[in-house]
Amino acid sequence: MNKLLHTVILDNSVLSYIICFGTILIALLLKKYLSQFIAGLFFRFLQRTTWNIEKKSFVDLILAPLQSFLFILITFIALDKLNYPKALIFDIHRITSKQIIDSIGTGFIIATFIWMLLRTIDFVALVLGEKTARNQAVRDNQLIVFFRDFFKVIIGIIGILLIIQFSFNKDIGALLAGFGIVGAALALAAKESLENLIASFIIFFDKPFNVGDLVKVQQYTGTVEKIGLRSTRIRTDYKTYVTVPNKQMVDSIMDNLTLRTQRRADLRLEISLSTTPDQIQQLLNELQRITGNPPIVNRVIVLSDIVSNAYIITVEYYTSAIPAVQFNEAKQQVNLNIIKTMAALQIELAGLNTEIKLSGSLEK
Repeated sequence: MNKLLHTVILDNSVLSYIICFGTILIALLLKKYLSQFIAGLFFRFLQRTTWNIEKKSFVDLILAPLQSFLFILITFIALDKLNYPKALIFDIHRITSKQIIDSIGTGFIIATFIWMLLRTIDFVALVLGEKTARNQAVRDNQLIVFFRDFFKVIIGIIGILLIIQFSFNKDIGALLAGFGIVGAALALAAKESLENLIASFIIFFDKPFNVGDLVKVQQYTGTVEKIGLRSTRIRTDYKTYVTVPNKQMVDSIMDNLTLRTQRRADLRLEISLSTTPDQIQQLLNELQRITGNPPIVNRVIVLSDIVSNAYIITVEYYTSAIPAVQFNEAKQQVNLNIIKTMAALQIELAGLNTEIKLSGSLEK
């Protein structure tokens, strides 16, 4: 038996193969429990912080990459203890098969480690997102999504550089120096993309609008659905989906309709010259009464002008920042009451082609 265990096959003893593949088999069988144990230790450490952490969410995100990382790492270490068989050494374009196997193993370890870091970033973003949701901090939630994507891109780039360094044995210092020259040329070519990236930082820190705000930029009016690294997505009042570069969101005059404190309505009445002064006074009094009820909070009513064919009465009134549906209903009620009042007072509009003029269309 002892002789069999020390029998050499492909430059390694049978005992070495048993230890190596036995270790891999044990790692395969126990990787779930080992990773759960390590995840549990990390979870208990995080519980000591002020974060309100749900264990299931943490395990669902971290367990899979942690299992893969531990299994690949243990397999790599176990195989490294074996002597690479000389019979299996061959060259492929001046690169030996042993170097190829080592590079592949190193690449897998780096890739699974980066995968685990990306899942950790997702978990941290999830915890912070739930925390800001409880505080109803919409702006903070936007920053979390933004920086989650930003750091994931950075870690992905770092992972690629590590694979180049340790799997392909390339000096990334020289590579980065070469990229510096290429990067300068790309920066000139991608000038607009860089401007949009810088504009996205301005949006997140200056905070002129948030996701869910109703905004008007250039000729588009709609609700902001997403703020990305390059552009902002807006669902317009025609229910189309518009992508606006962040640079235009910063450089253009943008009206955040959600932040208004009041809504305004304008009304212009052109009254016939046959109307008596008493009728005009009665109409003005009725207009004061009609616009004196909630949700109207302020109004200006004046006989503003006398022209060749009409008396001009201008009405401006304001409501609080109520939803658009309620505002349009209030405008409709005001207009109906004015029509009824003018009919009761026997007041006519000036001329057949003149009508009550409302400012704009329905509010959005």
